[in-house]
Amino acid sequence: VQLQASGGGLVQAGGSLRLSCTLSVTGRAFSDFGMGWFRQGSGKERHFVAAIGWKGGTFYSDSVNGRFTISRDNAKNTVYLQMNSLRPEDTAIYYCAADYRGEGRYYYRDQYEDWGQGTLVTVSS
Repeated sequence: VQLQASGGGLVQAGGSLRLSCTLSVTGRAFSDFGMGWFRQGSGKERHFVAAIGWKGGTFYSDSVNGRFTISRDNAKNTVYLQMNSLRPEDTAIYYCAADYRGEGRYYYRDQYEDWGQGTLVTVSS
């Protein structure tokens, strides 16, 4: 499994960005993967942001609920994270992660088997 994240950049507070993460795999269907986004600020631990289950359902951290939206396009093997009303505290490297047919512990890093390389989001005040 390979994950390629993109879409990061520099944006002013209150602005928007959309992150994308494309999964490449052989022998498995993208639709069988739960997909998550985590972020890691400078000097901080990696924290859960959002996830979308392979059986459906979306999950968000309290800090982004109502501002961020996760979605997926199974035909394109891609998961998206639409980020609106960005704040300086959203500044971090954002990582996408994949969980093959998991049982829904999407908030936990150890639920995911595969990780992308990260894309940097910087929000200026």
